[in-house]
Amino acid sequence: MHKLRLASRCGYIRKQVSGINGSKVTHIDITGMPGGARAFELVAKFCYGESLEITEDNVAMLRCAAEHLDMTDESKGVSLVGRTEAYLEAVALTSLAGAVAVLRRSEELIPVAEEVDLVGRSIDAIAHITCSDSRFTMSLGSTAGSYNGVNVWKAADDWWADELTSLRIDTFQRVLIAMKARGLKGVALGTLIMLYAQKSLRRLNMHGRDKKKMDPRQEHEKRVVLETIVSLLPKEKNTISVSFLSMLLRAALHLETTLACRLDLEKRMAAQLGQAVLNDLLIPSSSPEADGTTFDVDAVQRILAGYLEHEGEAPRLDYSTDDDFVSTASPLNDVGMVGKLMVAYLAEIASDVNLPVDKFTDLAEMIPARARFNEDGMYRAIDIYLKAHPHLSEAERKKVCKAMDCQRLSREACAHAAQNDRLPVQTVVQVLYHEQRRLGEAPAHPPSRASSFSGGESPAPSLPYKPTRSLMGRHARGGAAQDEVSQLQRENEELKIELMRLRMRLRDPSALPPAGGAPLPAGRRPPPRKPGGGGFMNNVSKKIGRLNPFMRHDAMDGGKVRTKPPKDRRHSIGW
Repeated sequence: MHKLRLASRCGYIRKQVSGINGSKVTHIDITGMPGGARAFELVAKFCYGESLEITEDNVAMLRCAAEHLDMTDESKGVSLVGRTEAYLEAVALTSLAGAVAVLRRSEELIPVAEEVDLVGRSIDAIAHITCSDSRFTMSLGSTAGSYNGVNVWKAADDWWADELTSLRIDTFQRVLIAMKARGLKGVALGTLIMLYAQKSLRRLNMHGRDKKKMDPRQEHEKRVVLETIVSLLPKEKNTISVSFLSMLLRAALHLETTLACRLDLEKRMAAQLGQAVLNDLLIPSSSPEADGTTFDVDAVQRILAGYLEHEGEAPRLDYSTDDDFVSTASPLNDVGMVGKLMVAYLAEIASDVNLPVDKFTDLAEMIPARARFNEDGMYRAIDIYLKAHPHLSEAERKKVCKAMDCQRLSREACAHAAQNDRLPVQTVVQVLYHEQRRLGEAPAHPPSRASSFSGGESPAPSLPYKPTRSLMGRHARGGAAQDEVSQLQRENEELKIELMRLRMRLRDPSALPPAGGAPLPAGRRPPPRKPGGGGFMNNVSKKIGRLNPFMRHDAMDGGKVRTKPPKDRRHSIGW
């Protein structure tokens, strides 16, 4: 190369060859030149006066190389700095494709690209064009498939979105901040963020304690990316799906991000909990040294607590300041959906043998009663938990069953509970008592079979209520309806007396009165028992006796215990 040719256009080279020893200089060190050998080749062509084609792909490289070599001299025609600046202003930064291309190339030329403000000008051009042209914002609306079970939205004309999501995270952050400042809607921002997360976290293996250890440097990079993505999430509600938030939370637990990052995601999930499905809450536990549970129950408990805390607030997310996230509740009609979801979650985690009693009961007691239509789902979860933990003490089983309101069980669930050997005796008695009281309050109406109880993993099948012949024939005997009501009322009183005897036996077997009820006068023998004297509560008494065997008072007196229930007891419930 002729140093004079280069020195005539390059101020940096001119300084190297000038002076006393300039004529002796044979080598010039241009190490660190932006663009490397390819850039120097184009610069040499410009210095020799050859034709130089400037394009959107090389303009950033030429501008940075010209800055590095101090090619600003205009005495012999337009300098390379002047030519590249004119191309940037007239061509490259006037279109979205050109601005994105310049920004992509500028990332490889930092810090010189920052010194000449190539990065900043490209970002401003992208933000201005995308926010002023509705074609780009409205194109963010069609799905592009799913990632980890999460639907990901993609632009119809997706080339520019793909280019943006290939940027470094710090550059991508600056682009989104500029777009937000120019008024880009939260839905469009959310779409770009989801696309970026899809690309940057696609190789992240999130499988709880079985996760594969990655290189520490790579893990740190992904952690920084994830924390930045969470900080960029729009403040408006419903711009990001709950499923995507759940995926981010799983990744945050896997990568052990900051506590603030995880709490922010939990708060956002709480605000949209009514839109969640069961799989969104099945977050694998990533702490093997903790209690060894399969799922992260603590995170779900915090999400539910956040939902209940803001339940009564307006169903809207908004900005309070530029940095504060305002969490509000879901609509009030979401309460029932949330209750159903949480009961289903309880049933799902109940089979985990490592789930402590306290965690199960704490979460069960957090679900408000107004969010549950009945207690059948709660009973099913409790039954599954008792089956998976057969070695619980009596006190622990009672604690588990306290989460259930026996008064709100359906008739089918009551029938199932009455035969469930895993339930504590006191719980069975409560179920029977409330069922008989319900029968007494509405004796003229046969139970409806509209609702059914499914015992889930319970060994005993669901036993639907079956009306007896007398109940089935009552509608055919219109004239005897009043007599039927009176008969049912008498039998209800007998059942109450029998229930009182049963409770007395549980408290003190020695205080149990004779089977006839009131004490008999001296010298009189008890009247003979009717063939139908035994019945529903006799069967229940035998069932309770097997669970908690007390000695029968009449057996202590040498009496013969009746073991076979009568066949003609009317209006009794078949188990």
